[in-house]
Amino acid sequence: MAAPALSGRAGSMGNLGNGHSNGVGNNQSNGVGSNHGNSLGNSPTAAAGRQSVGPELDFRSAARMEDLNKLIQEFNKHEQREYDDQRALEIHTAKDFIFSMLGMVQKLDQKLPVANEYLLLSGGVREGVVDMDLDELSVFTRGTDYDMDFTLLVPALKLHDRNQPVTLDMRHSALGHSWLSLRLFDEGTISRWKDCCSVVEHVSGTANYFFSPTLVSDWFYRSISLVLMEVQKKPQRGTPRVEKVEHSGTVISVVLGVGSSRMLYDVVPVVSFKGWPAVAQSWLMENHFWDGKITEEEVISGFYLVPACSHVGRRENEWRLSFARSEVQLKKCISPSLMAAYQACKAIVTKLLSRPKAVGPYHLRSVMLWACDRLPAAYLQQDELSAPLLLGLMDDLQHCLLNKTCPNYFIPQCNMLERLEDDAALLHARRLSSVRSDPAEHLRTAIEHAKAANRLTVELQWSPPSPQSDSGGGENQPDDRLAKKLQQLVTENPGKSISVFINPDDVTRPHFRIDDKFF
Repeated sequence: MAAPALSGRAGSMGNLGNGHSNGVGNNQSNGVGSNHGNSLGNSPTAAAGRQSVGPELDFRSAARMEDLNKLIQEFNKHEQREYDDQRALEIHTAKDFIFSMLGMVQKLDQKLPVANEYLLLSGGVREGVVDMDLDELSVFTRGTDYDMDFTLLVPALKLHDRNQPVTLDMRHSALGHSWLSLRLFDEGTISRWKDCCSVVEHVSGTANYFFSPTLVSDWFYRSISLVLMEVQKKPQRGTPRVEKVEHSGTVISVVLGVGSSRMLYDVVPVVSFKGWPAVAQSWLMENHFWDGKITEEEVISGFYLVPACSHVGRRENEWRLSFARSEVQLKKCISPSLMAAYQACKAIVTKLLSRPKAVGPYHLRSVMLWACDRLPAAYLQQDELSAPLLLGLMDDLQHCLLNKTCPNYFIPQCNMLERLEDDAALLHARRLSSVRSDPAEHLRTAIEHAKAANRLTVELQWSPPSPQSDSGGGENQPDDRLAKKLQQLVTENPGKSISVFINPDDVTRPHFRIDDKFF
């Protein structure tokens, strides 16, 4: 499937963008401007028309671009809060608890790799940080259920010894999905994970074990629940409160309370690969917005299989390819204006378009990445350009709905809206048209929601913590130097994703990386 106009390549579309701007400019100055001058002469009306250039307006809604920019800035101010030392300390305490919990899970039956590398992402699965099925997830709301959310990708298996393109078994799957045979692994791995596989008998009489995302997720949930039960039997001073543990689809959601903070961790079992899948090899041959900004080695350092099935696949066998590690790198190259527009657009449209299931946050993220390839970098880098970028994202998303076409950024031949029903596509396109006719009002609503969530967080801070969760005093209380270090990390790296290396035999030392810096 060819990518639509919104997925044009940086090289061709960049030139087209420049040609279009130069052509229009020349026509207006040399042709249209001269004709107006000849026909109207020096009349006062013509002079007044030329001098009274008003504010820049959105053609569709007549909203002032300046006003929309201010609303986007206000939204991001409320959405991206700054953390004080105490909050940074609570984030660190929750993170260490989660990593310690995973170390205990590994020791239960030694299924997880002894030395593992996790990918910690800012934002939960419901925020679209990975391509998962949102209709399987229970509804959690910031302010009501949690204050901050994270996604933690935990490799159950690793294939990190390959330098050539990785060829996956896609014979039984929709494009962008794969089965995973344990034949790729050693006998010890097969023995450990045999109970989490579906067995397919070959005509020759040999059995092939396919790693099952549903069985792996079930095992993971049981193991985490068992560990948390043991931890809660012997509570220690400073230990986070376990407020919720839910198994939705193949995602395990854990809400921890630390002091006055509540943190949601969406823990996702994955299969981790080094290298690059053969199905996405042609994508590397194209021009992209990140060319020359980051190296190809950074972009293709690895990929994952996440436990998500296609509409036509077998849930017990099918995994979905995920390029979350690459997306962390690409995020470095996205301009602040576009990122602000994306965050505001996501807050407006994702809830509006979530029922019936049609478009999720990950679709919008793909639209944004295609826009980066299509539009000149000089245009996207302009300050105070969030408003037209927000409107452009909405227009692109409506184009996707009306044409039922949204190519995966890394596998363009994979149309993520291929199975969308005509009625659902038309319904959501109309809803988006309504938003597009009055973006200012919907931005104000998003701002009020963000304010309300922050108010709930502040109100809960006044609730006295239980003795178990009291992190004040005692020998387990971290010192001020750690608090200051964490505050510095949070301040200097807003919204960045963190790779974590943890040894379950030594959970006392943090090993985490923000981009290329280790701490």
